[in-house]
Amino acid sequence: MAHLSEAAVKQITEICDRYADEKTPLMMILSDIQREYGYIPLEVQELVSDKTGIPVAEIYGVVTFYSFFSLQPKGKYVIGCCLGTACYVKGAQQVIDKFSEILGIKAGETTADGLFTIDALRCIGACGIAPAVSINGKVYPKVSVNAVSGIVDEYKAKEN
Repeated sequence: MAHLSEAAVKQITEICDRYADEKTPLMMILSDIQREYGYIPLEVQELVSDKTGIPVAEIYGVVTFYSFFSLQPKGKYVIGCCLGTACYVKGAQQVIDKFSEILGIKAGETTADGLFTIDALRCIGACGIAPAVSINGKVYPKVSVNAVSGIVDEYKAKEN
């Protein structure tokens, strides 16, 4: 979406118009755009600013503050590794490090083939099953470093 197509401009305009009567529409607009496109690059933020009158700096601040918004496209499989206190003390850092080693990317990055993104999360509310990993909504409980390879292989097999 680096250069917005006419169809994308139309759709984003429709999303903005949908919330025109709302007192504070930004979160709803950004959520709809994120859901539709998977990320919110600067060009889209500028269009939203033009349509709503909300300064780009404010929009950028919201997009970068909330972890569920992204400035870059994410992979088909988003691996969310919880690094909250309970997960961290049970070895979550070693788990995320193993995902990074196997996939050749760091947290916040996407593999060149567009299949995987690793996200370091602060808490996913699964403290009782720490360390927890979430992939596209599926939660893996008590993930060990030794289990990481099998989890990655499970998703790679879906692509063959």
